Amino acid sequence: MMADSEPWIRLERGYEESFEVIVEPSRAVFLACVDEEIVGFVIIEMNGTFKGYIKSICVSPNQRDKGIGSSLMCYAEERIFLETPNVFLLVSSFNTGARNLYQRLGYEEIGEFKDFIVRGHSEILMRKTKGPLTETHK
Repeated sequence: MMADSEPWIRLERGYEESFEVIVEPSRAVFLACVDEEIVGFVIIEMNGTFKGYIKSICVSPNQRDKGIGSSLMCYAEERIFLETPNVFLLVSSFNTGARNLYQRLGYEEIGEFKDFIVRGHSEILMRKTKGPLTETHK
């Protein structure tokens, strides 16, 4: 999603790095399509310390503000909540539109990684939860 306040800031990922994110075997990629055109995607990880991590979500600029991002988030949450009571994501501090969306969807800011991807900016760790890991079914 595009940063609202500082549109010149980018995560500066190249094609190869972006492609590796998508094809990593531990991740699942789900697409949003309109009239057989891919208009967005969400990538989730179901392994590791933050099982239920939304690695990336993207909606085509010309398809934003149509509920596609919210629909992708809802789908990812439903999938993740089948296995774990927590959904995690990172959002760039400069991406106020995404942060607002996640807060509206019930996510809480629980941590900050300063200068993690872009110098001078933070990645904000957010979580939506149904309870602690110890209370989940196996």
